[in-house]
Amino acid sequence: MNSFELNVARLFDGEHWHSNSTVSIEQGRISAIAPCDASAVTDGILVPGFIDIQVNGGGGVLLNTAPTKETLACMMQAHARFGTSAMLPTVITDSLVTMQQAADAVAEAIAAGEPGILGIHFEGPHLSVPKKGVHPASQIRPLSAEELALYQRTDLGIRMVTVAPETIPPQQIRQLVAAGVIVFLGHSNADAATVQAALQAGATGFTHLYNAMSPLTSREPGMVGVALADPASWCGIILDGYHMDPIAAKVALAAKPPGKLLLVTDAMSPVGTSDTEFAFFDGKVTRQGNKLTNEAGSLAGSVLDMAAAVQYAVQVLGLELAEALRMAALYPAEAIGCADVRGKLQPGYLADMVLLTDDLQCQRSWWQGQPLWLGN
Repeated sequence: MNSFELNVARLFDGEHWHSNSTVSIEQGRISAIAPCDASAVTDGILVPGFIDIQVNGGGGVLLNTAPTKETLACMMQAHARFGTSAMLPTVITDSLVTMQQAADAVAEAIAAGEPGILGIHFEGPHLSVPKKGVHPASQIRPLSAEELALYQRTDLGIRMVTVAPETIPPQQIRQLVAAGVIVFLGHSNADAATVQAALQAGATGFTHLYNAMSPLTSREPGMVGVALADPASWCGIILDGYHMDPIAAKVALAAKPPGKLLLVTDAMSPVGTSDTEFAFFDGKVTRQGNKLTNEAGSLAGSVLDMAAAVQYAVQVLGLELAEALRMAALYPAEAIGCADVRGKLQPGYLADMVLLTDDLQCQRSWWQGQPLWLGN
């Protein structure tokens, strides 16, 4: 099962580059990497599969709108075309019923061995109304016993929750962390002291750095300032050219230690389609080029894919390809606690892989040695 060999011209194992290599896969894992004859290789670059920890939709479907196992499969199929081999499907601020339905869909997908589904990311509803972005204000609320029970479910794989620390006090963050939940901070207008207290309580990262968070100023560093200054926390960044100016991205790269910035898409339903608009709660979101806005003109997620994010990191920000690839695979794996089996192509690791062209387009992708996308 899932046992085969690939001969590739170039390979990045998460740490080092290899030329003209045979990769052996047995039972869905990398068993060996060895040199091979240059005449026998497939052109391209084999790299660790991309891990996207913030995916709202794709393939014409949105998790909030249709929280089913079929939606998850459609999202995964759409994003696999662009190198994503694993994801945290993300449900944004919504009713408890919708959240529970999304959780049930994820549990069903994991139980069925649905490729690519690692767990679930609840982005809200415990957010700040002033920094809600396109999240519905009517559904923003404190943490209740019902939501806590939802987050404590053990059949959801990796559980991640984005909260605003002015809405969720440190004792509740500690409670979530004690239950094995990964807590990220975002959609917040909190002052620096409140953000620092949340980190001390066990929050480990920030959701879409700069966006929907209190800004860095000279006398009040805000959430942005704490995120940039804190060496231990992770920050997701959306490199679509709309959510973050290249200069702001370079500031983050200069401020954070290597390994603490990771690529996310915040992708919505049009990814992998030609859709130009879609229903979103009581309104609609419109696509112009690769920019999504709601009827008020606010950014409403993205049509970014992980391959395009890697391309932007290299071509616009000037990053070394190896570092951009780590930001798409190894660092997300570290942030969500699965870097012992994902994020590298080395013996013992799961065969989550992407074959890129030399200009960083996705040719093929695999999940645990199982083909996800084999090109057109």
